Amino acid sequence: MTMSNLKYLAVSKAEAFISKVLQSEGVPLIDADLVGQLMVKSDLVGADGHGIFRLPAYLKRIRAGGVNLNPNIRIEREQGATALINGDNALGHLVMSRAVDLAIQKVKEHSVCWIGSHYGNHSGAASVYVRKLAEQGYVGIYMAVGNANHMAPWGGIDLLLSTNPIAIAVPAGDSPMVLLDIATTVAAYGKVKVAAQKGESIPSDWMIDRQGKPITDPKKSAEGSLLPIGGYKGYGLAVMIGLLAGALNNAAVGKGTIDFNAHHDVITNTGQTIIAVDPAAFGDKAAFIDRVIELVQDLKSSSTLPGIQEIRVPGEGAAKVMAQRLQEGIPMTPELLEALNICAQECKIAPINI
Repeated sequence: MTMSNLKYLAVSKAEAFISKVLQSEGVPLIDADLVGQLMVKSDLVGADGHGIFRLPAYLKRIRAGGVNLNPNIRIEREQGATALINGDNALGHLVMSRAVDLAIQKVKEHSVCWIGSHYGNHSGAASVYVRKLAEQGYVGIYMAVGNANHMAPWGGIDLLLSTNPIAIAVPAGDSPMVLLDIATTVAAYGKVKVAAQKGESIPSDWMIDRQGKPITDPKKSAEGSLLPIGGYKGYGLAVMIGLLAGALNNAAVGKGTIDFNAHHDVITNTGQTIIAVDPAAFGDKAAFIDRVIELVQDLKSSSTLPGIQEIRVPGEGAAKVMAQRLQEGIPMTPELLEALNICAQECKIAPINI
């Protein structure tokens, strides 16, 4: 894909378009606006498989009755610094937005909190939610069970695990926060879907078939398994995240996980966990920020291997992408623009005009 093939959609226009599409399907205005804003935050950090790209898939679930458009998102259990939120099968962004708001409330009271949720849905990039905590000066940790099983246990062929992401954000004062957002698979399945839409091949270390041979055609992804990061270690991490975000929250995990790409009308019972920590509970907050910045500077100024121009730290790339996209807009491939304008036509709203 050459740069000349790309068009750029302003952030405000992207948010407004998503909101209008959702409203046309019965999503209340306030909810549609919030979901639009949170979806675009995924695009802003370069998580292109989790932002506006997902709108057609969300519409399929809404039209099939697979999402509750008038949910009663509520605290189901609460004890001290912990809580379990019942998302009532709402759009996932609304559930996680409520979870983060509750986390901010509880961390102010307890210095640390653990918020679990169940009966949620896909909510975009994990970084969106820990970023909000770090912007408030807190350490944020997020874990989730992915919305379809795309990974087999290490050495197996049965798809029993999802990409099960984890994100951690650490505030750094006026400096860019340190933020890690990773799937426990080599690539998030959203990246496979984006490659399929563009007609591109995928790297040979992303997926294997049932005989253990590499899959490079993303359109054959249903025939294989995503590979874990770090071999058996990534598999183990995915299992543990599944237990903490799924089993602990009485949410779907393992065989109970619903493939939301294949079953648009079935409740997914997606489990997610958000943890917030106040650094001030462990000492002087300014001194902690200084230590964060010192480590980042040490990493950045360290010696490089031949041919390597720069040492990067987690979150640095996303910060650069965000700055660029806030100015230029969100890149629109011809395929993505076509898919979104099909949504516009179906919803009887104005198409995207760039």
